[in-house]
Amino acid sequence: MRYADITRRLAGLGGAKWDVHIKAKALRAQGHDILELTIGEPDVPTPKALMDVASAAMQAGRTGYSDGRGEPGLRAALSERYSQRTGRPISANQVMCFPGTQTALFSVMMGIADTGCEVLVGDPMYATYEGVIRASGADMVPVPLRPENGFRLAADDLAARITPRTRAILLTTPHNPTGSILTASDIDAIGELALAHDLWIISDEVYEDLIFDGETFTSPLSRDELSDRVIVVSSISKSHAAPGFRSGWCIGPEAFTETLLPLSETMLFGNQPFIADMTEKAVGDGSDVAHDMCTRFAARARHLEHRLTQGCDLKVHTPQAGMFAMIDVSSTGLNGNDYALHLLEHAHVAVMPGTSFGSTLDNWVRVALTIDDDAFDTACTRIIQHATQLQLETA
Repeated sequence: MRYADITRRLAGLGGAKWDVHIKAKALRAQGHDILELTIGEPDVPTPKALMDVASAAMQAGRTGYSDGRGEPGLRAALSERYSQRTGRPISANQVMCFPGTQTALFSVMMGIADTGCEVLVGDPMYATYEGVIRASGADMVPVPLRPENGFRLAADDLAARITPRTRAILLTTPHNPTGSILTASDIDAIGELALAHDLWIISDEVYEDLIFDGETFTSPLSRDELSDRVIVVSSISKSHAAPGFRSGWCIGPEAFTETLLPLSETMLFGNQPFIADMTEKAVGDGSDVAHDMCTRFAARARHLEHRLTQGCDLKVHTPQAGMFAMIDVSSTGLNGNDYALHLLEHAHVAVMPGTSFGSTLDNWVRVALTIDDDAFDTACTRIIQHATQLQLETA
């Protein structure tokens, strides 16, 4: 039987990147004592106040068809939030609501890129970015994020890869997997390139509310001169510990949202009204859990760096935001993928190979900061013992 070209473009981009995580789940189901540091699940449940809103809305009959752009109340709440953040009016007509950031990003990419286009994206990147770019028919052009630059996207590296086929720059700030944050100067330099070459800027800002103390976040949406070319995607999955509710959005120019609407309506025609009501409260009230999550994640990142620096030769890149830290495992003589499999087999700790997020991280692994402190400390001990044993075996 024959299949559409999109299935060929996406072949190999599914579960293969999560092989270590899947193996860890299987071992744990068999009764093995596996410490999972793979997936970025919030370490607290969804707040009861939000679930109560969703439940009450369902009981009140908010279960019918919805507005294809998003429910009016939620769009108004997002309009107010982004107007306050940017200091300029962001109308409700600039807002479109989706079931999660992933759906928003897929729709945005399908709306702006075609076969023959190129999309520039930092390498490493979130694991699904290659898929959403290739789904549109466009080619992904990785731009190395250099450890010596704090894994921040450098405008010079971008400029070297711009061609007449380039259509967009895909940013993640704060960044997954590295936890880096683009500075205001970074944004200005990237914006100048976008203006000079007439490029879209898509900014994934799902970790905006998980910025560690002392750090500063800047969005390209705040730059007036970029207002006609910036599209922001985000959700309540991380900020409000609500990943399973799948509630996200995009913010862009009115001409963009108007153009994207038929695509969005063809794909899903709105999301669930009762979840929209819950999200409206989340956006309007802010997060009751984000600050404490930030405090815990930052503390665990510092603890990881301290333990590994004192106990072995592994090097930790300390994040500025988010749920993850990166470990350089090159001192073991193994690449990141082989190290992650060896660590799982011999130390029963599951981490993500860096190559799940791009070729730049061949010698790195990503560690989730989302298990409780005692379990996290045990994981640190196992990682140190494992590294010591590897060093003895190769001496």
